[in-house]
Amino acid sequence: MALTIKQMRDTVRDIIDIDSTDISDTVLNTILGQGYDTIVYSEKRFPFYEIATTFSTVAGQSEYSLATVGASVVVDSESVGVREIVALKNDDHIFRFIGRDDADYNYPLNVSNSSDPWEWSFWDDTLRLYPTPDTVQTVYVRGFRNAKAFGDGVADNVTPDLPDPFHAVLATYGIAKAYLQQEDPTMSVQYMNNFRMELDNVSRRYADMPAPQPIVANSRKGTRYLAGFGALRYANSGGVIW
Repeated sequence: MALTIKQMRDTVRDIIDIDSTDISDTVLNTILGQGYDTIVYSEKRFPFYEIATTFSTVAGQSEYSLATVGASVVVDSESVGVREIVALKNDDHIFRFIGRDDADYNYPLNVSNSSDPWEWSFWDDTLRLYPTPDTVQTVYVRGFRNAKAFGDGVADNVTPDLPDPFHAVLATYGIAKAYLQQEDPTMSVQYMNNFRMELDNVSRRYADMPAPQPIVANSRKGTRYLAGFGALRYANSGGVIW
């Protein structure tokens, strides 16, 4: 069942039998926000955060920040950006992922390489295309977005950016921390253990959902991606990304 932020606060107070004079809305929102981050970052690739987007290259520019790549990723009017890039292509072909060592070896900084890009690499939160694009072109991106920011009290009737089954899990986290605020460590530990079990159970349900995860075998860095002949092969879907 979907729960708004206000309904989560009400659940916490009802379970512990307290009111806003015991723990304010602001404190409970902070606690729930911490739990939200714990859930969001408990898995690297939740399938419900998977996205497809595009960005435009700049002639003579090989490096692109995540902010640039994910500039058009918006959820409910909020710009959320890209958290991880999985695969890239242009209108002609799929780009092959290479590790940093291969990139440094094949495309040394002191050598000018400008052409239609065929390969990409990523480190320091920066996408690098090789060779450097010599024209403006559209690049299609598959990856995972960031979660929306958690409400800060001005959005009481907003639900967290998580599927409904996670909402009760988040409320359980709030109960555990609120018990600690009320100096009841025994109940706090009990509910925190419940939170971990509930999170594990719900996360596994979504982890079983098929999500593209290309695997690569030819990089010195031992990356996850595998370049097929003109297409990406998937470990768990048996399909092609484009």
